[in-house]
Amino acid sequence: MESEQLFNRKGYYRNSYNSIASASSDEELLDGAGVVMDFHTSEDDNLLDGDATSPGSNYVMSNGGGVMSSTTHLLDFLEEPIPGVGTYDDFHTIDWVREKCKDRERHRKINAKKKESAWEFTKSLYDAWSGWLVVTLTGLASGALAGLIDIAADWLNDIKEGVCLNAMWFNHEQCCWGSNETTFAERDKCPQWKSWAGLILGQEEGPGSYIMNYFMYIYWALSFAFLAVLLVKVFAPYACGSGIPEIKTILSGFIIRGYLGKWTLLIKTVTLVLAVASGLSLGKEGPLVHVACCCGNIFSYLFPKYSKNEAKKREVLSAASAAGVSVAFGAPIGGVLFSLEEVSYYFPLKTLWRSFFAALVAAFVLRSINPFGNSRLVLFYVEYHTPWYLFELIPFILLGVFGGLWGAFFIKANIAWCRRRKSTRFGKYPILEVIFVAAITAVVAFPNPYTRQNTSELIKELFTDCGPLESSQLCQYRSQMNGSKAFVDASPNKPAGPGVYAAIWQLCLALIFKIIMTIFTFGLKVPAGLFIPSMAIGAIAGRIVGIAVEQLAYYHHDWLVFREWCEVGTDCITPGLYAMVGAAACLGGVTRMTVSLVVIVFELTGGLEYIVPLMAAVMTSKWVGDAFGREGIYESHIRLNGYPFLDAKEEFTHTTLAREVMRPRRSDPPLAVLTQDDLTVEELQGIINETSYNGFPVIVSKESQRLVGFALRRDITIAIELCYPTQARQAPTLCIGSAQAEPLLWILPEHMQSERRAGKNARRKQEGILLTSRVYFTQHAPTLPADSPRPLKLRSILDMSPFTVTDHTPMEIVVDIFRKLGLRQCLVTHNGIVLGIITKKNILAHLEELKEHTEPLASPWYYHKKRYPSSYGPDGQPRPRQHNVQLVTAFPGRQADEEESEEEVVNLLDGRGSTL
Repeated sequence: MESEQLFNRKGYYRNSYNSIASASSDEELLDGAGVVMDFHTSEDDNLLDGDATSPGSNYVMSNGGGVMSSTTHLLDFLEEPIPGVGTYDDFHTIDWVREKCKDRERHRKINAKKKESAWEFTKSLYDAWSGWLVVTLTGLASGALAGLIDIAADWLNDIKEGVCLNAMWFNHEQCCWGSNETTFAERDKCPQWKSWAGLILGQEEGPGSYIMNYFMYIYWALSFAFLAVLLVKVFAPYACGSGIPEIKTILSGFIIRGYLGKWTLLIKTVTLVLAVASGLSLGKEGPLVHVACCCGNIFSYLFPKYSKNEAKKREVLSAASAAGVSVAFGAPIGGVLFSLEEVSYYFPLKTLWRSFFAALVAAFVLRSINPFGNSRLVLFYVEYHTPWYLFELIPFILLGVFGGLWGAFFIKANIAWCRRRKSTRFGKYPILEVIFVAAITAVVAFPNPYTRQNTSELIKELFTDCGPLESSQLCQYRSQMNGSKAFVDASPNKPAGPGVYAAIWQLCLALIFKIIMTIFTFGLKVPAGLFIPSMAIGAIAGRIVGIAVEQLAYYHHDWLVFREWCEVGTDCITPGLYAMVGAAACLGGVTRMTVSLVVIVFELTGGLEYIVPLMAAVMTSKWVGDAFGREGIYESHIRLNGYPFLDAKEEFTHTTLAREVMRPRRSDPPLAVLTQDDLTVEELQGIINETSYNGFPVIVSKESQRLVGFALRRDITIAIELCYPTQARQAPTLCIGSAQAEPLLWILPEHMQSERRAGKNARRKQEGILLTSRVYFTQHAPTLPADSPRPLKLRSILDMSPFTVTDHTPMEIVVDIFRKLGLRQCLVTHNGIVLGIITKKNILAHLEELKEHTEPLASPWYYHKKRYPSSYGPDGQPRPRQHNVQLVTAFPGRQADEEESEEEVVNLLDGRGSTL
């Protein structure tokens, strides 16, 4: 019987509701106090569940209902699924273990029924293929939306400078495709395209035309920015920002209702186009991951396998994030690695395959749309034909150092500004802030051609190697013939002309401008990605370094470092390659990505021989950035927003124990617990109403104090309200399934009320439940007097196997358990007696505290001592050490020379508010 009760799986699958009667987070499960401990308690005299037949009781019970006595018809409560099972409230963490158990049980049922009939076999095939169907739909939608965003953003960006007279829906480049009046030097000028000065003033040149174009540029930039922030503020506040920090948090198991909804998808798609067209220092690549995850979340609701299981849904979101990066950079393999390395918390092998397939479908759809007209997936696709040489590793590594320094500086500056925005009145006016930043950006950006143009076009120009078809100012030194800009010699090894030097000065000003404005732009209440601005900063720095090395090789080709491989007249330096390496280094310094970043940039270039320079620069940027702080920009924003995210890449090297982190503390109230068969309905209701905890340990009795299980507040609330509704106190026998119990539906969410009404006739009811009815969590009813009201059985909502650790468990083990199993809470026990609880919130607070009080590693023998002193004293200061041994000072009210064998007492608060 004991093994049967311990492995009663039916109750285990129903043990993780979230609170519907309290708005508190599940991270605030229990908050009590560690008090004096008593380990000398009496042994348990009775089994947890008692006998099958209790003498003197009118209730005869068996497992699962069984035979009733003739005097009372008692049915097990909650034998059938009830509304609310498997759902979570907003800003709560899912129970990964329970969700995986639910999925395994569902899979076993499908396999058991598939041989019964052809229909059941068809349903099993549909269930098996539903994962591939949902990622296919996600890939199709992601690719289509990405193509639409690219086309619309390019068109609106050119609207700031002029309009196509023949067809307003053509951008500048498309408008001049069919013109026969363009020249090689001015290929972007054609009669069909009119600037705003030409339309309004009738002239294209002159000071008046420049001022008019300047004014219209600022007007359109402010209009697009204002419309974007207004739509976000009014319709979808979750549509702002990059979205990747929140996606990482959601994939770790946190619930943010509406963040991946249809309204967020619609508004994010529209406002992303407006934000990019406004000229702000932001990109669309990061938000495309959010857009793809919205598609995956919406399509997952078409399949019950994913809509009813939060853990399975996160597998779809991991595949969707891979599809988002695939269409953002035209890098399907890089998207899969990005999902694995950067955003995913749980990534099984089948998710890897489906992520690869989703990225493939999304890239295929985007390639079919061909938004840029170059048969490529991205605007800045380039190919290099010149090999790199060993000496060039030195400037590549220097670019990596620059990328690491830039990343560390940007993270600290941006987080400081975002924190100031949150703590001052300036953050209360997001529309004014966006308009102010957009105005400064437009005013400063227009005079410089490298800041006026779209950032993706700037990166394309910096990446591109000079050749016969290039008319850029950066290539003037290679194309000089009779005063024209035609290409003369295949040898690029020529001195730089005035245009190159002028371009370098403009690039230096653009670099300073991009650095400053990106710090203040990332975090605005508009969709804002960070990939493209970071790559632009690195590309500018890399192009400047590449030109410098190229001119150094030309003027000093007889130096030892150039003599062997860079002969006169040979093409030995590629400035565009330096721009690409610099872009990867700066993006790696900001995000701290490594493998996925190298693969993404490699897919942009299509050349295997440039893998080593990219790896060297990216690893150098990561090392330099980690020297100033191990957190990337996304982890920093997660911590800034207070999301409960345990980073798997962060190491725990401290010597604290579970008893030092658990709640309650000595100065806190006692731990609130429930006894397994001593409480009444009224007392249980009092506990629910007087506390805000989201769960309660259940113990055997006052005398034993041994742990039986764990009951969540949501389970208890639903059980009490369905069998003893608050509105029906005049009719205390009302319970779920009775027609008179309809008023209690107010406590359930709307999506559960329909289920409740549809299945109310199939529900069982318990009659005779009163305020004085005994509540028990055991398998069988306790012994009660003959005139006692019927007891209320809540065993099926009890988690009989909660995760527990002893009070001397090192915290590094506890942290690993939380990370790898995705726990919400863990109970701390000593010899089976519950002492306290550790939640993810407690661990995050402890990690934050340890960052401020860093202590050295202890000796190995430290972990094998019977007792461990607290790392910090009552005043919050680290305890003194002598010869690497921590000195223990006396606790308040205790003797300093207390023996380790001295007995301690544990005070637990029972349901009546008295000390057990």
